[in-house]
Amino acid sequence: MQNSDQLNIIVIGASAGGFSAVSKLLASISDDLDAAIFIVVHISRNSDADIVSKMLQKQTSLPCKVAINGEPIMKQTVYVASADHHMLIDYGKILVQKGAYENHYRPSIDVLFRSAAATYGACVTGIILTGMLDDGTSGMYAIKRSGGVCIVQHPDEAEFPNMPYSVINNMEVDHQVPVVEIGPLLNNLLMKRSCVTGEIPEDVKIEAEITKRMSSNPEELQKLGPALDLTCPDCGGTLHKIEQDVIPRFRCFTGHAYTASCLEDLQLSSVEESLWTAIRMMEERRNLLFSIHDSTGRKTERAEQLEVHVKRLKAMLQTLNRAE
Repeated sequence: MQNSDQLNIIVIGASAGGFSAVSKLLASISDDLDAAIFIVVHISRNSDADIVSKMLQKQTSLPCKVAINGEPIMKQTVYVASADHHMLIDYGKILVQKGAYENHYRPSIDVLFRSAAATYGACVTGIILTGMLDDGTSGMYAIKRSGGVCIVQHPDEAEFPNMPYSVINNMEVDHQVPVVEIGPLLNNLLMKRSCVTGEIPEDVKIEAEITKRMSSNPEELQKLGPALDLTCPDCGGTLHKIEQDVIPRFRCFTGHAYTASCLEDLQLSSVEESLWTAIRMMEERRNLLFSIHDSTGRKTERAEQLEVHVKRLKAMLQTLNRAE
């Protein structure tokens, strides 16, 4: 195995439309590329990563495989993240584990990118391809701050340009190119670059370590940022705001992490769920009151009052949906 301190690492993240983009990218990479390649594509938890790996293998003569926990990193090899598991990079080896969701994703692009930055620093090249929302922006910023290289698929050709645009709008991008040009670009970059890890920001190392351990402590979270009067939508724990990131981001004691846009979406979903629960309970109460014989008419009157409240809650739901 090669010296783990002198290893070029390429990390690739994609979401919606990602399989086609990753396939084109791999087809453009030469067989003698002096690097190990790691890929996270957002897939459902019930997906079969072996099938994904075998389909990607058709696009390249480089060995393409699903990452296994603890296996050594080999250059000129393509590693694909398992469904419903994070893929992390440690010194000379791969970690595959079922840690807390980040941005409600597992595997998460941010987790892969941040772990690579924390371990290999300036030896890392990050690539963001097509996708919705902003997973990957925080991880790419960690790579940039650690001395690595930032490449994004040109938004004009991305099937879903949100993820590339999120990176472009929040940091200085080194290269913004069509997918088929990324392979030749990588060859050129690695021929000119001497792989030296360099200095890693403390907060990047802390977050990577939290994810690796699948646990945190109050001291670590305080170093990352202050506690807020906000609760984690997944576990109910207190959220801390990450102060050093390029986009607003939050993390809880359990390990869940969210960008502001993801947290807002989850809060809206929670509010909508609560409103539908309230509507169901009121409608059941109303139906019961209407079904009970009451010579005074009081139960019918109360049922009609509940009907008014139900209509107000449904109107509120419409307002929430428009706000999204």
